Amino acid sequence: MSNNPSGPRADPSMRPTSISALVVAALVAAAVGWLLLSFFYNEWPAPPWLPVIVIAALAAAEGILAQNTAARVQRKRGALPVEPLAVARYAVLAKASSLAGALYGGYCSGLLLFFALDMSREFSNDALPATAAGVAAALALIGAALWLERSCRVPDQDDPDDLDKDSKLN
Repeated sequence: MSNNPSGPRADPSMRPTSISALVVAALVAAAVGWLLLSFFYNEWPAPPWLPVIVIAALAAAEGILAQNTAARVQRKRGALPVEPLAVARYAVLAKASSLAGALYGGYCSGLLLFFALDMSREFSNDALPATAAGVAAALALIGAALWLERSCRVPDQDDPDDLDKDSKLN
């Protein structure tokens, strides 16, 4: 008997990141970026390069981690076994990073769209390159995060005896 008064407990498993959720987050962030820039253009500073560098470095790190994790989860020859808790942490990192990349990429896209459509104003020389690089870095982070999330999936095991045969061959 369950001691939960609202009924049976929900399945605690984590679901894959929804592309539609990332698109909605990016669209909302783009709208916020557009509105902020349109209302506060004169006071708005040029976008800094530091977030672009950090996001690009995180994308590279997650790409390397995804490649390593995939080999370890699939038990490729020469790859060390991976701890299940580490894989769970990587999956959470991947989900958070993909959402953060969508938000930052959407924000930068909103700024770029504002710059492209409002050509009557003069823009800082640093604004366009940093904003375009922000979109590129965010897309790289989203791709690496989704790859890392996919790498954390446990391969299908149809027959437990097949797993024993594979481990004996390696």
